[in-house]
Amino acid sequence: MIIIAQVLIKYALFESFDVLTTLSTLGFVLLVITTLCIAAAGNIINDIYDVETDTINKPNKVIIGKHVSENLAYNLFFGLNIIGVILGFYLSHSVGRSSFFAIFVIISIALYVYASYLKGTVLFGNILISFLVAMSIIIVGVFDLLPAMIPQNRDTQLTFFDIIFDYAIFAFLINLVRELVKDIQDVDGDYKAGMNTLPIVIGRERANKIAFIISMIPIGAVIYFVVTYLYKQPIVIGYFLLFVVAPLIYATIKIFGASNNFHYKHISMVYKLVMFFGILSLLLYPLIIKSA
Repeated sequence: MIIIAQVLIKYALFESFDVLTTLSTLGFVLLVITTLCIAAAGNIINDIYDVETDTINKPNKVIIGKHVSENLAYNLFFGLNIIGVILGFYLSHSVGRSSFFAIFVIISIALYVYASYLKGTVLFGNILISFLVAMSIIIVGVFDLLPAMIPQNRDTQLTFFDIIFDYAIFAFLINLVRELVKDIQDVDGDYKAGMNTLPIVIGRERANKIAFIISMIPIGAVIYFVVTYLYKQPIVIGYFLLFVVAPLIYATIKIFGASNNFHYKHISMVYKLVMFFGILSLLLYPLIIKSA
């Protein structure tokens, strides 16, 4: 998903309109690899800390201790982080923005803090990981658009940065709802592991209602986006209504009546598909902008 999003931002959005960018093809590949290394390290440390809960919630998907030793997992975690940070250091210098290096260090630390502590807290972990998902989109603009900004192209650069920022907000909202749904689904294992997620603190039924309410926010946000920016594009409107808005409404209705793990797993998959189709909509921007 990260690869698809970053590739489409670079080539379906920036390159399609000859926007002045900083990253060469090699530089962009390094950005993708850097992002993937740090994200993979985050997944590994999350799996390490989730062994106890995953043994209860999804025993068939436990990797650490079964297929990969904990020692090897830690080595992979440190190795991928080191590779990601080193590449990030090189990348930051190559675009003339040495301070951008701090972004990768902060994200790496944030993923560790999430897995080791914040994941088991009320909403803080959900918000943090959703923000980091959004950052995987914004970071393309940070490294490709901002260093190339000059007074003459400032408006154009900011226009395209605003577009990817809107997509980052979309990713944040979708992932936040999905994280809440997953917390409700995993409540039994999380409770036995001593976590204090939202459904454990306030109960599954109340958490369900909060997830239902929050799930309406991305629906409203997408409809506002379509009405405000795409009202002249019937084909694009049709795409968003069919592949984004309709599944969001469907998932929201399902949240309201969800009562078992199968329901929550199904809802989580719908949100993952919504994220995928939302990212694919970047392919429509040549049609949107050229007729604007």
